[in-house]
Amino acid sequence: MKSFPITRETPARFSSPPPREADVVVIGGGVAGVMTAWFLARSGVKVVLCEKGRIAGEQSGRNWGWIRKQGRDPSELPIMIEALEIWRKLESEAEADLGFRETGVLYLGNGPADMAQYEEWMIHARAHGLDSRMLSQSEVSAMVPNAAGWVGGIWTASDARAEPWRAVPLLAQAAERFGAHIHEECAVRALDVAGGRISGVITEKGRIKADRVVLAAGGWSSLLARAHGLTLPQLLVRATVSATAPMNFPFEGAAADNNFAFRKRLDGGVTLTPGASHDFYIGPDAFRHFMAFLPQIRKDLSSTKFHLAAPAGYPDAWGTVRRWDADQESPFERMRILNPAPNQKLIEDIRGHFAAAFPALGMPKIAAAWAGMIDTMPDVVPVIDHVAALPGVTMATGLSGHGFGIGPGVGRVVADLVQGKPAGHDLSRFRLSRFTDGSKIVIGPSL
Repeated sequence: MKSFPITRETPARFSSPPPREADVVVIGGGVAGVMTAWFLARSGVKVVLCEKGRIAGEQSGRNWGWIRKQGRDPSELPIMIEALEIWRKLESEAEADLGFRETGVLYLGNGPADMAQYEEWMIHARAHGLDSRMLSQSEVSAMVPNAAGWVGGIWTASDARAEPWRAVPLLAQAAERFGAHIHEECAVRALDVAGGRISGVITEKGRIKADRVVLAAGGWSSLLARAHGLTLPQLLVRATVSATAPMNFPFEGAAADNNFAFRKRLDGGVTLTPGASHDFYIGPDAFRHFMAFLPQIRKDLSSTKFHLAAPAGYPDAWGTVRRWDADQESPFERMRILNPAPNQKLIEDIRGHFAAAFPALGMPKIAAAWAGMIDTMPDVVPVIDHVAALPGVTMATGLSGHGFGIGPGVGRVVADLVQGKPAGHDLSRFRLSRFTDGSKIVIGPSL
């Protein structure tokens, strides 16, 4: 069985030495960082992107590959609508096949409670003019022949899919052609601060002078922020993903019920996941941010399996240092790529759910399996905001497992923010201060 294809041994595609100065430095080579660099470069801004490991080596390459408006927090919908419009142009602009296919997203109802939730979310779909619609049991059966007895569903035909570990590196290559300077194996050890504001970054390969920095480091953002006295209540959960061998699967889109999720792949196989089920490693930040995450824990405790400690070197492992000198090796160099082992029990569970739903296909053969660490926030929406306590820093992190699809939209928004341009959307829900200004943690009506 194959594992995730991007590792430390994967040859670096972007290995040139970084320049000594830039207008903007982007920290993190996931989809949000890459697309921020893309839009900055296209605006004529000298932008340097620093990635400690490999572009798309962590969650931006390990996700389900869904590009969906359906089921999102209403505050994300305007950016996601824009993101889909961007996705529709990306293949021609990148001059590459990203696996983008507008094949729809389907949520399947296991019972009346699911259908009631879908009906509630349709209020937001109608408010934003989406093409989402409720499906009856017979309509679902016509779309996805099965034996699972789904009672109905919700369907958004304009939602899409793409291949994450293929798409994000290709987008980075295109951003480089547009003028972005992209560098792998280039960990940012510290922010360079002078006179109370940002003056650049200190990397393992030297200083880069810049008066603007974008922190888009995914699961590592909180560790770097904390080293500079910034509070970012972000935790990581492990999500398991598998891919079947090619098969004659009757549904071209992406779908999920309460037990598993599936999506047709470009290679003819199917991506299978355990849906909302995930693993959580208890570390110092789990205690530090417990109260902030308490509403989420109360809402979704049954889908989480708790483990006493993260593997050595992980951002919230017990032995990971929280303070270090910028002229010495940092935690970001000791762990270049988070590569957690998949949960084998969950893989067997989803194989069983798949076989029960599609008995004509039987038990699927798993060709590859991997896991990723999702950076999540207490209210399951990201931080997209300037950092008031450290002028010159903008955060784009905590995308909470929703980042791949919305990433191009986030990149456009952040690129304009750092240039002092209007974001074009209401970002108040994504402000960093919501965790420190006494605001109540509100988990939105996302599915």
